[in-house]
Amino acid sequence: MAFTAKDVAALREKTGCGMMDCKKALTASNGDMDAALDFLREKGLAAAVKKADRIAAEGVAFATVNAEGTVGVVIEVNAETDFVAKNAEFQNFVKVCADTVIAQNPADVEALLACKAEGSELTVDALLKEKILVIGENIKVRRFARFEGHVAAYIHAGGRIGVLVNFDTDAADKAGFAEYAKDIAMQVAAANPSYLDEASVPAEVIDHEKEILLAQIANDPKNANKPDAIKEKMVVGRIGKYYKENCLVNQEFVKDPDLSVAKYTEKVAKELGGSIAITGFVRFEKGEGLEKRNDNFAEEIASMVK
Repeated sequence: MAFTAKDVAALREKTGCGMMDCKKALTASNGDMDAALDFLREKGLAAAVKKADRIAAEGVAFATVNAEGTVGVVIEVNAETDFVAKNAEFQNFVKVCADTVIAQNPADVEALLACKAEGSELTVDALLKEKILVIGENIKVRRFARFEGHVAAYIHAGGRIGVLVNFDTDAADKAGFAEYAKDIAMQVAAANPSYLDEASVPAEVIDHEKEILLAQIANDPKNANKPDAIKEKMVVGRIGKYYKENCLVNQEFVKDPDLSVAKYTEKVAKELGGSIAITGFVRFEKGEGLEKRNDNFAEEIASMVK
């Protein structure tokens, strides 16, 4: 029994499986839709897809640097429960994903899924489906970032936060640089800056801040009648405070609040007899911005009893 592209699309619609898997299933079952469905279920593919609807907002943010210290990756992979996030099989899959990003430099998550996984004959996508079946939970590769050059990685609280920082320096081989780089990565984890420096803050963000500040001044009886020049000065002062809170290099250094991160960097560069500039950073916090699963165990047990 022959089948058409429409049949492939219909099977894909029913199962959510990949186009090639659907084609294979229809070929194996001579175009019989029910038999193809069974084929996919037997292979475990349809089951993996069924789980793909479930909310995955736990998991880990993982950061790592290659052995040479020249390429770093921070990646977030989600699972449904914190229990699975601690599972060795899940953690190994996350590491394989990171290693694949380091080695093959895919453009985005879709490209990563199509890559052949490092140390495996399978693609990352096939490996992912395999893990979903073995572990029994929905798993999603959510996002990653990759830096080349002098890189530092830091993982906080067992994968709650993953950080990657990029440096332009001629002091990377000096004793003391690794400790400094870790300090900066920990700063990013702890203080959660939004931008690298003042130049990185978009003009519209500053304009918006100014609007808010001017409105606050206008609504404050103590300041409302002050001359515009004074109000402008107040705004400039408060914008300075905004930079100090939101720009990494302007922030107070967590380990020594008497220094800004920029001053601490200058100090270390001088001590090491070289130059250091922080050129970029990425901070992933697992599950940020994702809808959380809301377990109601009473309802769950009631439905099981039914």
